[in-house]
Amino acid sequence: MARKGKPGYDVDEVETFLADARRAYSAIDGGGLASDDIRHTAFRVVRRDGYSVRHVDAALERLEEAFAARERDRAIAERGEEAYFRETREIAQDIVDRLARPEGRRFRRASALARGYHPADVDAFTARVSRYFQDGDALSVDAVRTIAFRSRLGGYDETQVDVVLDAVVRVMLAVR
Repeated sequence: MARKGKPGYDVDEVETFLADARRAYSAIDGGGLASDDIRHTAFRVVRRDGYSVRHVDAALERLEEAFAARERDRAIAERGEEAYFRETREIAQDIVDRLARPEGRRFRRASALARGYHPADVDAFTARVSRYFQDGDALSVDAVRTIAFRSRLGGYDETQVDVVLDAVVRVMLAVR
């Protein structure tokens, strides 16, 4: 439970999701729930009597990693290890190619009157991602999952940035 007076996640929503995740993990076909779904799960925040946000988020990260490992094992069993890692390298190369674009032009821009991610923030973080892929610099999955960017009119299109960051997490989990 969250500390007294601190907001937390709705207990019923968390319990329902965890029960569904347990069933899905036990199902032979994955039960329709994937690691990406877990990464995008959100719960309503309540003022009192909720679950600790920090603890639930940590549990979701462990659950995502367990599902990703199971997905990797299934893909290797179906397509073979060589094909699986070739596909993963292709995705990583697509990411590297995107991030090799000039700063300020790595992603589509939101319109001048719409908010998007601040390009300088995104470019600085994606430079770290590039160094991870190209030079083996340290970068944790958690750093990618939890990165937050300032907002700016005419910034980078948030959806496009988020899709690339999701692909980064997928690749990182695929090679663990």
